[in-house]
Amino acid sequence: MPPVVIDVRNAADARDVIHRAVQAIVEGQLVVFPTETVYGLAASALNEEAVARLLATKGRAEGHPLTLAVKSAEEAWDYVPDSSPLGRRLARRCWPGPVTLVMEDSHPDSLLRQLPASVQTAIAPTKTIGLRVPGHDLILEVLHLLAGPLALSSANLSGNAATTTAQDAMSELGDAVSLVLDDGESRFGEASSVVKVDDQGMTMLREGVVTQAALDRLASFMIVLVCTGNTCRSPLAEVFLKKRLAERLDCSIDQLEERGIVVSSAGIAAMPGAPVSAESAAVARDRGLDLHDHAAQPMTERLLRDADMLFTMTAGHRQALVSHWPSVAERTHLVCPDGRDVSDPIGGSREVYEHCANQIDAALVQRVAELNLDSLCPRSK
Repeated sequence: MPPVVIDVRNAADARDVIHRAVQAIVEGQLVVFPTETVYGLAASALNEEAVARLLATKGRAEGHPLTLAVKSAEEAWDYVPDSSPLGRRLARRCWPGPVTLVMEDSHPDSLLRQLPASVQTAIAPTKTIGLRVPGHDLILEVLHLLAGPLALSSANLSGNAATTTAQDAMSELGDAVSLVLDDGESRFGEASSVVKVDDQGMTMLREGVVTQAALDRLASFMIVLVCTGNTCRSPLAEVFLKKRLAERLDCSIDQLEERGIVVSSAGIAAMPGAPVSAESAAVARDRGLDLHDHAAQPMTERLLRDADMLFTMTAGHRQALVSHWPSVAERTHLVCPDGRDVSDPIGGSREVYEHCANQIDAALVQRVAELNLDSLCPRSK
């Protein structure tokens, strides 16, 4: 029987499309979904018969794993509870999106153990598991309504090119599929990048949408210094931290990003593009540091998501961040290890600015000494 094809771009009721897809998956049918990369063929990972049909339909050889599509990074950690800091960093920055993260399947409490035995073999035949949060609203909506994850593969016969339109997917898979969701040509038209991640670093197994150079940038350890307006305290903290990290790594400040470290600053009430205060610029200049090109930036959800560590100037700044974005609590600390605030020097004398700068620099010397940079900044292997 030919598959039902729904043109989701012209559907009268988007919610009805989502519910029909959910129903098909729950009933054990195979569904072709659009994703941001290529079209995908999906089955419920809770249904071993559906997964077996998916493998047979593709002609998938044994030992070639299926991807486990989940709705969020938080759900992914239920399958890899001992994932590395680098893996969590890449997930935070890349998901939803065109990256499949491959991690060790070794934890006894992994939810993978709750899937049927044959599905476990199909997903993790070599004791690693590939996880992805697709960057397409339709499949994400379906995942949020399902009781479990999806077993996902590209919608083509094994060995053939990936399909970037629903018509190509139907030509490849024929009547074995029950439902095809047509959303036009795939946005990227290229497969996801597949990256293996462990405690020692990362290895690009398949370069797709995300290149190796982009992956290296995404893997960088990012520290953000936070004050109110991003014109006095946090710009000083940014350049002081860069200097201390460069000293620790025996490199120049310009080489920090090559070493896998990115340092920036922001303000919780910053005016975008505002220049640094003249006093802060002078204090920095006296220490051989340049703030001439600094432009204030406000704190954003994207910046908070990407940051591995945030240092705030005051307890009030920390509370403001955590109250709006509770998920950053574990990554957000006062810059002063002793818990003291760094008072705002704005409007003060040069002596006040010098005192502020000395307090920040002394605090950052301690903070840098606490960092295990080898473990925080693993690179490509």
